[in-house]
Amino acid sequence: MSTEFSAAAIAELAAGAVTRQPRQGRSRASFERMLAATRQLMLERSSEDFTLQEVSERGNVSIGSIYLRFQGKESLLHAVIADELERVSNEEQAMIAEVLAQSKQLSDFVPQFVDRYYDVLRNHAPFLRLIMARAAFDSAVSEPGKVTAHRTQDESVAALLRFHDEFGGSNHAVRARSAFQIIFATIARYLSLGSTAESADVDDWAHLRDELPKMCLAYLKS
Repeated sequence: MSTEFSAAAIAELAAGAVTRQPRQGRSRASFERMLAATRQLMLERSSEDFTLQEVSERGNVSIGSIYLRFQGKESLLHAVIADELERVSNEEQAMIAEVLAQSKQLSDFVPQFVDRYYDVLRNHAPFLRLIMARAAFDSAVSEPGKVTAHRTQDESVAALLRFHDEFGGSNHAVRARSAFQIIFATIARYLSLGSTAESADVDDWAHLRDELPKMCLAYLKS
């Protein structure tokens, strides 16, 4: 899945959310305060349980200004989610590029990738949980969420395949994809990013973040 496709999916969600795009500096600043206030309220309450009046007060913007940009709360939520998806996606792509640049062989790449990918997802986990909760019933959010997730998978697999000459077996693409899925699924469980709130004991992560790369390297090279 191309970078352009992923960016287009997020842009479509953002564009559909905003009734009127800000063009001047003061309007842009007001718009950004709306998004920031909404994001803060979502994170503080771990839910969407707040009013536009609270957004108005928190962001120091008028209710009229909010309705000038958005049809209502639903549209405002979509804009904030689009902004977060773009932020996460960009951080993931930058992380993959940086780890690749620092890796001369597979045994360099995998441990660094596990460590850095965990950090990216951990930093965004509280908001990602809110996005996943909405995606369960809102297709406008679920579709760009899936596209951006596939983009990260595709680019991670491509990065692993840069070291394919160290792989065992013959179907290297399957091995690389399976290794990524194991890494993601393990991290997601620890950060409660699955369909349920259940997570493993986070105190065990320090141990597993050492063992997980070893397991993936053994699989890829076997």
